[in-house]
Amino acid sequence: MKNLFTIHLRHFSTLGFLLFFLLLSCQQKENNATKNTDSNQWVSIFNGKDLTGWTPKFAGYPVGENLNQTFSVEDGLLKVNYTEYDTFKNEFGHLFYKQVYSKFKMRLEYRFIGEQVKGGAGWAKRNNGIMFHAQSPESMLLGQGFPVSLEFQFLGGDGSGTKRTTGCLCTPGLHVIVADTLNKDHCIPNSGPTIDGDGWVKAELYADADQIMHHIINGDTVMTYRNPVIGGGFVPENYPVAEGTPVKEGYIALQAESAPIHFRNIEVMELK
Repeated sequence: MKNLFTIHLRHFSTLGFLLFFLLLSCQQKENNATKNTDSNQWVSIFNGKDLTGWTPKFAGYPVGENLNQTFSVEDGLLKVNYTEYDTFKNEFGHLFYKQVYSKFKMRLEYRFIGEQVKGGAGWAKRNNGIMFHAQSPESMLLGQGFPVSLEFQFLGGDGSGTKRTTGCLCTPGLHVIVADTLNKDHCIPNSGPTIDGDGWVKAELYADADQIMHHIINGDTVMTYRNPVIGGGFVPENYPVAEGTPVKEGYIALQAESAPIHFRNIEVMELK
């Protein structure tokens, strides 16, 4: 009896350990699943092959028309090019990603390349940017040049030694608070560097709904502001949102303002 009891006890002990490790394994998988769901992760929003998920809108043209194939994909790069233009006639374009974002980080690399298209304005030379917290492309008027949005502006130096800092802010249709003061200027300068040449530049954006925004260039924060609200001369006629309304979310878009530019490694991290 003693030997039989000992054998049964040993079997029970082994079975107990097996059940314990099985439960532990299941619990670990459950914890990992929860962790993956809740954790902040970078997600690529450009597949490097085509413009899937992106919608163009050009001033004077209907939503979805990619005027003169301005936006294209080649060699894994998202390109803004003007090879099919004779002259630029204020056909300002924006390429909108399909998703609305509120609290998020975004990062990409950009480089200005080539010469500005004939007819482009002087201020638009080597000029582009990320529009965010933007109205949808479908809500823009046919001739509207810029969406109501915040712009993380990219500027390239012209090689002359003139200061032309990148990473500053433009605010079509919005006002923001900078250094505890409501700033109603359309474009607001910053402490960013002037970057000459055609080299790649790393840009990162931090947006916490309507609380705080940071512009980061090559790892350095060059612009901080908060509390965007509707207001200013770029608000379209009969815009359905009242002046002074906080803007907490919106679409992301890349610009086409007459300067050729390339983008790559376009990623977004939603902040839980």
